[in-house]
Amino acid sequence: MCPHQPPCPSHNAPDRDAARTLAARPEQGWSLLCNGVVLFEDTGELLPDGGVIAPHRPTDLQASPAA
Repeated sequence: MCPHQPPCPSHNAPDRDAARTLAARPEQGWSLLCNGVVLFEDTGELLPDGGVIAPHRPTDLQASPAA
């Protein structure tokens, strides 16, 4: 479990990327977060349960039309 206070978000929480970094290998393009998520430089993620999150960027979201 996460020893931080307040605890880091779990790997299945929407804000999972906000967990603290335990190990970083920028030369290899990845970081290990406290919740077990491996976060890649291209914003892709490998979850501790083996799940994969495809690379995602804010520009991938479509703007909602103004009301």
